[in-house]
Amino acid sequence: MAYVSRSLIIPSLQSRRQFVAALFASVVTLSLPFRKAVASLPHPAPRPGVTGAKVLTARQLSETPDLIPLFDSIRAIAGTVDGVRCNCGCPNPPDYYSLLSCFEGDAMAQICVICQNQGRLVVRLHKEGKSLVQIRAAVDAKFA
Repeated sequence: MAYVSRSLIIPSLQSRRQFVAALFASVVTLSLPFRKAVASLPHPAPRPGVTGAKVLTARQLSETPDLIPLFDSIRAIAGTVDGVRCNCGCPNPPDYYSLLSCFEGDAMAQICVICQNQGRLVVRLHKEGKSLVQIRAAVDAKFA
C-alpha cells in the first residue's frame, strides 16, 4: 500500500491567524441577514463620561501590531465612537453597546475587518471635523 501524505488529504492552516480569518469569513457570510437587521437599529447615544480606558493597549495587541494605531485613535475619540452602532453583524454579546465595545475587552475588532473599517472611517471623519450626525450618516451609507 502506497504511503499518502496527510497534508495531501487535510490541508493544514499555516497559522492561528489564518484559521481565525477563515472562521470569521464563514461567520460573516452566514450572518448577512442578521447584518441587515442590525443596520435598521438606531445608533446608541454616547454615554456620559465614557472614556477609552477599556480599549486594548499596544501591549495587549502584541499579536496584531498593525492594529495599534487604530486602537490608539479609537481610544482618543471614545465619546464619538460610543455614539456609533456597529454594523458588522457578528454575534455581539449582549453587553456590547456601540462600536466602542468592539475595541474593548475581548476586542472583536482584532479580527473583524468590518469593525476595523468602521473605526477607521469614524477616526478619519472625526479628524476632518465632522459632527456625530455626519459620521453616523457616512457609516450608514457605507456599512448599512
